[in-house]
Amino acid sequence: MPPARPKRAWQRMLSGRRLDLLDPTPVDIEIEDIAHGLAFVARWNGQTHGDWPYSVAEHSLLVERIYSSTTPRPEPRWQLAALLHDAPEYVIGDMISPVKAAVGPDYGALDARLSAAIHIRFGLPAQLPVTIKRRIKAADKVSAWLEATRIAGFTAPEADRFFGRPDPLRLDGLALDLRPPAETRAAFLARFNQLLALA
Repeated sequence: MPPARPKRAWQRMLSGRRLDLLDPTPVDIEIEDIAHGLAFVARWNGQTHGDWPYSVAEHSLLVERIYSSTTPRPEPRWQLAALLHDAPEYVIGDMISPVKAAVGPDYGALDARLSAAIHIRFGLPAQLPVTIKRRIKAADKVSAWLEATRIAGFTAPEADRFFGRPDPLRLDGLALDLRPPAETRAAFLARFNQLLALA
């Protein structure tokens, strides 16, 4: 009997790259693939109000904006890290927290390997400094609270319980954009290129 063929663990990207999901290498990561994928991945499993899904790319732009506006003298490389904080979801999708918990640690390990490869590809450390990671997570929670209450049907007390009540000053001037994926993809790429040029 011939030996069993190994299971396929790679995905063909639109750029032509073959990304091994179990052992990703920075050379197989392209920002155009990330921007395209994230623009088509819906947050909240698509359970949001509006004529367009609220994409992970749109969420990433908002998190970077919150991070940058609440960090004194933000460094472009960490702003770039904030923009890319959910980048692995371009190939593994966006799971809501209860599903991640049910899947267990394997999801987290997969996410961590992809994050490290993405960071290295764009000149960031494989593992972010703890203080930076915490600041990005804080911005992520503000974004989640805003999304939950404005488009995902949560009451403010529910969102407070799950994401923490944000300082009202942090919400000033923040808006959620619901737009076609092509527009979001272009906005994500434009912001990425701005930050990369400064980093």
